[in-house]
Amino acid sequence: MPRGSLPKPVQDFRKRYPDVWKAFNQLGDQCHDAGPLDEKTRRLVKVALSIGAGLEGATHSAVRNARKSGVTTAEINHVAVLAVSTLGLPAATRAFTWMADKSRR
Repeated sequence: MPRGSLPKPVQDFRKRYPDVWKAFNQLGDQCHDAGPLDEKTRRLVKVALSIGAGLEGATHSAVRNARKSGVTTAEINHVAVLAVSTLGLPAATRAFTWMADKSRR
């Protein structure tokens, strides 16, 4: 998949349900801008939430968006390291695998 493009199932959903896709993105934008956290912090929180929920696609998306926002690989990796003591080593290792999956970025 080219860097920055959406996975095919997401592209298909967007084409099939354009109004739902638009509403989903509007909600995401409103949530993103609803509080006092700066852009970098919001992006790192999204990475952490995706890892904590065990959502592979969301982790790929959160990492992709974090990188677009200038968050460094070291900062993203630190989120996965922090997961060790909360979620466990297997969850953190899974997160590292997803974050390194270049075919999903």
